[in-house]
Amino acid sequence: MTAQWVMYGIKNCDTIKKARRFLEAADIDVEFHDYRASGLNDALLMQFIDQLGYQTLLNTRGTTWRKLPEAEREAVIDSSSASALMLAHPAVIKRPVLRAPDGSLLVGFSEAAYQAFIQEKS
Repeated sequence: MTAQWVMYGIKNCDTIKKARRFLEAADIDVEFHDYRASGLNDALLMQFIDQLGYQTLLNTRGTTWRKLPEAEREAVIDSSSASALMLAHPAVIKRPVLRAPDGSLLVGFSEAAYQAFIQEKS
C-alpha cells in the first residue's frame, strides 16, 4: 500500500472544514481520521509528540482546554502528562494535523502554510 496524505481532527471543526476544502481545491486526495469516530491511540499520539512536541499539539486557547478544571490543566508538565490529557480529551489537540506521505506533520491551517507544505512534499 502506498503512503498517502492523512488529516487528523474532528469533522465538525470549522478549521478542519476549511483545510479539507483547500485540499480538495488543490486536488490533494486526503484520508480523514476523526478522533471521535475512529479513536486515537497512544502510539499515534506519541508519533505526533515525538515529531512536534506536546506544546505544539496542545491547544491551550480552545474551549475544551478552558473548560477543564484548573488542577487538570496545571498537571500538564511534560509529554507524558500531556499525552494522557490529549487521549482523554482529543478535542484539546490543535487541529488539523496533516501527515504527508513521507510521514512529516503540519499542525493548524493557513493557506500559505498548506501551499508550501504541499509543494515541498509533492
